[in-house]
Amino acid sequence: MKRGEKVVIAVIVVVVLGLMGRNLWRIETDHEKDKGIPYYSTASATLAREASDIYRRENCKGCHSLWTVRDMLESVPAPILDGIGSLRNEEWFYQYFSAPNPQEILPSRLKQEYRMRSYAQLPEHERRLLASYMASLKVQDWYLEETRKAEYEKLTGKEYRP
Repeated sequence: MKRGEKVVIAVIVVVVLGLMGRNLWRIETDHEKDKGIPYYSTASATLAREASDIYRRENCKGCHSLWTVRDMLESVPAPILDGIGSLRNEEWFYQYFSAPNPQEILPSRLKQEYRMRSYAQLPEHERRLLASYMASLKVQDWYLEETRKAEYEKLTGKEYRP
């Protein structure tokens, strides 16, 4: 090996070791506190179970994700339900689920076949259960703006500007 080749290899080794050292230093000094999962529910175990049964039966996960669970075969850009109760209250959800045409309450930009269908045919008790459960899906205050942003962008297709 020629002297010039040894110098090039030495420079490469020094640069790689320097970059590795810098990254290690950053890992050691950048200790941002993990705030945890921003989403939670205030629902009782009974409410969560009963509403989850309706959620599964009505195949809501075909369009929406909840607790990051979604039907992977579907690609409908419906709003994520995590934290939705911090954006809307129980009465709003009940009115929405009871509406013969939910788009009159919350317009949709989706194609007709992907729009939220009416749940007005469900018994009142089930609509109230769903409304109560959706209202219980909260988000920590420190993540509320991100939740608003995500819902706005899904609903409108436009960039969110607070």
